[in-house]
Amino acid sequence: MAAPGSVSAAFQEHLQHLGLQDFPCGLGSWNKSCHNASTSPRAQPAGLEEAVPPGEETPEVLLELLRDQHSPWALPPDCSPQDRLLREVAVLAPELLRGSRVFQVIKSLRILDKGVEEVDEGLLRFQQLEELILSANHISRVNSAHLPRTLKVLELCYNVVGDLQDLSAQPPPELQHLGLGYNRLCGPFQEKHFTVDFWPNLVSLDLSFNSLTDLLGLVSQLSTLQNLRILMLQGNPLALIPTYRGFLVDSLPKLFILDDIQIWPEERQQFRGLARQPELIRSEARVVVSIGDMKGLPDPKAFQQLEVGSEGPLITYSYYVTYQFAGGGEPKDKGSPEGTKIHQSSTVATLDVDSSAQDTGETKSHQKPPATEESKAHSARVFATPGQPWADTIDCSYRKEHIAKNLVGLKSYLETGTIVSVVEEKVLAWPVDPEENAVTNKEGQELKKNRAKDKQKKKKKQSYEFRSDPPIHSTLGTTRVTLETLLATEDLVATVCDFGILIPEKPPEPPVLEEKEVKKGKDKSKKSKAKKGDQKTASSEGKGKNKDTAEAEEGQELQPVPLTVQFQMQLLRWPLAANTQSQENVARPVGKTQ
Repeated sequence: MAAPGSVSAAFQEHLQHLGLQDFPCGLGSWNKSCHNASTSPRAQPAGLEEAVPPGEETPEVLLELLRDQHSPWALPPDCSPQDRLLREVAVLAPELLRGSRVFQVIKSLRILDKGVEEVDEGLLRFQQLEELILSANHISRVNSAHLPRTLKVLELCYNVVGDLQDLSAQPPPELQHLGLGYNRLCGPFQEKHFTVDFWPNLVSLDLSFNSLTDLLGLVSQLSTLQNLRILMLQGNPLALIPTYRGFLVDSLPKLFILDDIQIWPEERQQFRGLARQPELIRSEARVVVSIGDMKGLPDPKAFQQLEVGSEGPLITYSYYVTYQFAGGGEPKDKGSPEGTKIHQSSTVATLDVDSSAQDTGETKSHQKPPATEESKAHSARVFATPGQPWADTIDCSYRKEHIAKNLVGLKSYLETGTIVSVVEEKVLAWPVDPEENAVTNKEGQELKKNRAKDKQKKKKKQSYEFRSDPPIHSTLGTTRVTLETLLATEDLVATVCDFGILIPEKPPEPPVLEEKEVKKGKDKSKKSKAKKGDQKTASSEGKGKNKDTAEAEEGQELQPVPLTVQFQMQLLRWPLAANTQSQENVARPVGKTQ
């Protein structure tokens, strides 16, 4: 009896699901005489066919029941060719699949997403097995002694393999493809297992989306695999290094496909000599963030009708965009202060605010906008564009190049995505008349003595001075931008963040007028109506035209516009041969590409 969670147990369950002994497969009343005749053949006259007894079916009819997609015995369209073959063999020669004979027939075994945890020694019964696919299970280690020596393809992607020592002990000598993508391999101790001593005939190797970081160490081992033609490394932290592809292309001259992209002679020529310059392989990545136009902000002037000298405050508004970037990175700006990390328990972020869209400098502003989403597991820093006053279209023209030295953290950040927010800063300035202030303390007494001296200077200034309150920050919108494509072969994520339509707060209601003021207002209204009645009216045609125009304009004014921000993130890589655009031109701000 196979142990639960093993490959053998999953295979036995799969055989039961195929129903190789049930109608229309196997032996039964539906084909008994036919198979009896095949085991004890008798001479038949030429041109005559043996009659099928009542209640039985010919093999052709039984096969049609398996192949017809409308038949209740048909397999799903996405089933493997091996399963179809087993079902047909169970119709034509069911005796071949009885007992242990089934292990002699199977050359390809696919067990996907069945909760398998162990590659047990029961696999050795498959003496003809050439392809073993165990993707999307829970396998953490593989004992190579349990693998058939005839194996040519081993696929273990989407598992939890974290160590290759057992797999590399006695691997199948004829193995041509090894798939270990989407596992938990991390350097620098795993690279030593990828040499010709372990895999002399390896043609294809998939190590994509692991956590390998040592590019130089891995390439030195892979260069011993003389038969290697296909290599997948995308999704690893080492693939974020700008010179990653060029260094591999020049270091592995026999490689034909790298990360699903064919290597052409022109590309090899472009990167020739790079393998002899390992000093260019720095364990860091360069990422450029650009923010362009911001549209859809409500006009705050509609809610601020106070003049200088009134009792209410003077309100000023400014707007900026924030985004999160992976912790441990360094902005390219020289002399820029470090930002503050946002850890899992953080509720407040310290912003790094750029004072220049061209990244010529950076100022640190200890502003505290409210947290907009749940904190992420990885640490991050929050960066912000410089604040700008309201406009129909605010051109942020923001560009910042980040240097990320923690490649593992950068990978985690790209998998999660970034948070982009639009923040409004409101500052209330209250009018203050120094001469009307009560003087009650000692400092006030001294100021009172010097008032006469300063009187002449104050006359030259405005009648009122203003005292500003601490700024009030409000998050107008927040969205997540997906960045996973940067882990593959894409270099650029460009999107327009849509925060929806903002519904501004209603302005305060006007104060209630007293009865006399109301009466006076009514009298003025009557006089105004009488005066209008004396004026000449325009033609009816003109009236209709003006009315339609007014309605059209009113409709346009009421048309809601969503709040949007142009956002772009680019991972700087050495360009491919087909890409003639320089890196300086590639990293343009979003606002300048329109």
